[in-house]
Amino acid sequence: MQEELQALQENHTWDIVPCPTGVKPIGCKRVYSIKLRSDGSLDRYKAKLVALGNRQEYGVDYEETFAPVAKMTTVRLVLAIAASQGWPLRQMDVKNAFLHRDLKEEIYMTPPSGLFSTPSADVCKLKRSLYGLKQAPRAWFDKFRSTLISFSFVQSQYDSSLFRCKTSKGIVLLLIYVDDIVITGTDSTLISQLQEHLHQSFHMKDLCPLQYFLGLEVHSTAAGLFLHQHKYTQDLISLAGLQDGRSVDTPLEVNVKYRRDDGNFLSDPSLYRRLVGSLNYLTITRPDISFAFQQVSQFMQTPTHIHLAAVRRIICYLQGTSDRGLFFHVGTSIRLVAYSDADWAGCSDTRRSITGWCMFVGDSLVSWKSKKQDIVSKSSTESEYRAMSSACSEIVWLRGLLGELGFSQAEPTALHADNTSAIQIVANPVFHEHMKHIEVDCHSIRDAYDSHVISLPHISTALQTTDVFTKALSRNRHQFLVDKLMLHNHPTSI
Repeated sequence: MQEELQALQENHTWDIVPCPTGVKPIGCKRVYSIKLRSDGSLDRYKAKLVALGNRQEYGVDYEETFAPVAKMTTVRLVLAIAASQGWPLRQMDVKNAFLHRDLKEEIYMTPPSGLFSTPSADVCKLKRSLYGLKQAPRAWFDKFRSTLISFSFVQSQYDSSLFRCKTSKGIVLLLIYVDDIVITGTDSTLISQLQEHLHQSFHMKDLCPLQYFLGLEVHSTAAGLFLHQHKYTQDLISLAGLQDGRSVDTPLEVNVKYRRDDGNFLSDPSLYRRLVGSLNYLTITRPDISFAFQQVSQFMQTPTHIHLAAVRRIICYLQGTSDRGLFFHVGTSIRLVAYSDADWAGCSDTRRSITGWCMFVGDSLVSWKSKKQDIVSKSSTESEYRAMSSACSEIVWLRGLLGELGFSQAEPTALHADNTSAIQIVANPVFHEHMKHIEVDCHSIRDAYDSHVISLPHISTALQTTDVFTKALSRNRHQFLVDKLMLHNHPTSI
């Protein structure tokens, strides 16, 4: 903590001034944490002084607070491209990131204990965006963005946390998530210059191969890149107390529908909420539990014992597959392919349908969704049509992002669907007139089809990959689709 206080003073984080009349300074507290490596071993002890931003008043102490962070779809897309093209992946970490930006507002903070040897009525007038302040993330991102732009990098129009720089030797990409940075590309000279520029502008940790990023473990093999959350999964199993539990083959039982009022309500739902919240983050690399998570997340407000049993089954499934993750192959094509499906009236309580879709770049799965639709559909065709429209929006976004990165899609993106009627509605203007009761925004899929952004090949229901995102499946069917999603076990078994 003494080192932290010394760093704050050397950074000119505050000025010691008498407290102005009528001003009530915000407090501060010391926060201690233990940083672990991906294998669970000790990395370092960390101490931080945090301002009590919950005491700030909107319009007085702060205004804008939003700061963009990288979308997980963008992270997976960049990793998939890097694996396919054989690009090196590097990571950097910013030390005391929030202290690199000056504050615009006047904020006064009570001095931390130990700052003065004797009691004093003076306060700290903050000059830098200390951790805990409402505006600190936004101030830091603005500073980092301006630093990169001054170094000839361009901010992506499709993800504000992605920056790129094209040269005669190739391209360099940079992704930032708060203070964690991933760098990849083909111009090694520019990467070295970027590293030096960042070191001059901020306190940075040295550039090293990407291994552990936001709880995601990255392993490089000769065959490709393996992305998983093994340590996080083990921590989740321990949280549930199921270390000695028996594993199961599927995350949910087949033909079991969960309702709001099934069973007795839990007297303390806190464990249920913590487990479901943890499952949400695990879906970053585990699309095979997306539908199961979608089901149990509906009951966060008033869960029952039956809902908790469903969550425990998901975790038992994870126990037997804790080393499973996404695999991005070397040499796969950068061609976008999509699949779309819906389970009509799949929700027992509301009779709303379940939308499911997934997107591949070559053989690499980069984006997917399992979500209950907002409106009740009157037919299976209508529910499929809504799912296709949702998938079309993601396709348009991904095509734009790929184009920015230098991988423009010359051909229409194939959106595979197994509902012939829904395909005909999009492709045939006569049938299209029969669906006027659907919201106008759903009909944007027609424009995408006419402008050759998408094509609509029919796929057999037996081969429809998105079944795993819309319903509970038998063991054989579930495993068949998991293999199609390119989910593998640890690289040693590949």
